[in-house]
Amino acid sequence: MASIFSKIIAGEIPSYKVAENDKFYAFLDISPLQKGHTLVVPKKEEDYIFDISDEDLKDYICYAKRIANAIKKAYPCVKVGMAVIGLEVRHAHIHLVPMQKEGDLNFANPKMSFTEAEFKEIAANIAANM
Repeated sequence: MASIFSKIIAGEIPSYKVAENDKFYAFLDISPLQKGHTLVVPKKEEDYIFDISDEDLKDYICYAKRIANAIKKAYPCVKVGMAVIGLEVRHAHIHLVPMQKEGDLNFANPKMSFTEAEFKEIAANIAANM
């Protein structure tokens, strides 16, 4: 059975796409910790990030870096934090979260909510900075 992320990549479930290439897909988290919180997933479904081949993992991290740099330009912050948790969805994914302070990357924090128009604007702002 395909993961929710595979269904998003296939267009079966809508998302606020930031960017994609032949191997990876980046889209906004719909329950973000901060404005610009983005998920980066490999198109090839793999449950555990460290089961990804060394070559693909290198490409994955480099792609996430490009997205993080675009997030930082679109939403100025001290740093863009990266988290790999991977227990809630059995498809490897990297969270990229703009941070002003260390606590901004705490997943116990209340989640933000945005309108559809706001999500579209956030995704477009990040995409424009790629």
